Amino acid sequence: MLVTAGLAVVLLVVAVGAVVALLRARPAPPVAERCVAHLDGTDWSLSPDQAQHAALAAAVATRRGMPARAVTIGIATALQESRLENIDYGDRDSVGLYQQRPSQGWGTVEQIMDPVYSTTKFFEGLEKVEGYQDMPVTQAAQAVQRSGFPDAYAQHEVRARAWASALTGHSPAALSCTLRPVEEPAGPDALLARVARDLGELPVSVTLGDGEGVPTFVDVTASALPVDDAVRAGWSFAQWAVAVADAVDVDAVAVGDSTWSRAAPTWQPGEQPPLPDGQVRLTLAG
Repeated sequence: MLVTAGLAVVLLVVAVGAVVALLRARPAPPVAERCVAHLDGTDWSLSPDQAQHAALAAAVATRRGMPARAVTIGIATALQESRLENIDYGDRDSVGLYQQRPSQGWGTVEQIMDPVYSTTKFFEGLEKVEGYQDMPVTQAAQAVQRSGFPDAYAQHEVRARAWASALTGHSPAALSCTLRPVEEPAGPDALLARVARDLGELPVSVTLGDGEGVPTFVDVTASALPVDDAVRAGWSFAQWAVAVADAVDVDAVAVGDSTWSRAAPTWQPGEQPPLPDGQVRLTLAG
């Protein structure tokens, strides 16, 4: 009887060990990539591709000196028109983020499929709408778009406002992305090109990693943006950088005494001394 019980214990230990070994050998589930903007207790999610287009809307509006309300209107409009995706199809000849029509004078198909061009054309139109800041989103968007379904923009207003508030720096530490690790580090060129494309020629310094696995640091003077508060400018740029991180292989973003990274994808207290107001440090994988 004792022998039988002992054998049962041995078999149980072996079975448990086999299960543990199988669990350890099983590959980890893939990271579900998504970005969120937090507002009033709710996380409003977008895909990384949608997030980079929301970041572009905020960048174009910021460069034009337009307020956060304009960004809310722009993001809500693109969510309704294209799901914030740069699609090459639509109703009749509509294409792009804002589903602009070449036949209506918005430009050529090639031009409209350029996200910077189409976003700029939208905000050019919005600037011409007198009193847009005080209008409902539906009315302001419709004044630019002339949509057949003008009331549909309203359903995206709260999500758009959450993203606009973060991307304009009014809501610090509110935007984060969960992303997979960078597989093949490509250097700073793509990042620098994206900064210039979206936000213009900001003062930038690059410290290249000098060996395998050594990260590259890109320091940006975000206070050069046309924003009247250095702290808000820093958070605006930092959260723009998180929103485009997937596209340009940013591994970590530091602003003030906070850091976001792919390894810890929420804003955490930084291990280094706080950065000066309006300064942002981006880390690229080595």
